[in-house]
Amino acid sequence: MPLTFRKSFQILPGVRLNINRRSWSITTGGKNGPRHTHSSTGRRTTSMDLPGPFGWRSTRTKRRR
Repeated sequence: MPLTFRKSFQILPGVRLNINRRSWSITTGGKNGPRHTHSSTGRRTTSMDLPGPFGWRSTRTKRRR
């Protein structure tokens, strides 16, 4: 069984710093609207919880040249 590491810190109201073994990210929003996440690897994710068991997510990554 592989070991994983993930830690999340709230640095301001509505702003979280997430750290894992390979990268870090900053998440903003999410209380009553969309949540935006910007990762150190270039990934940008926008997600939102919808009524009931539904959710929406859109992910964009930087292309390597």
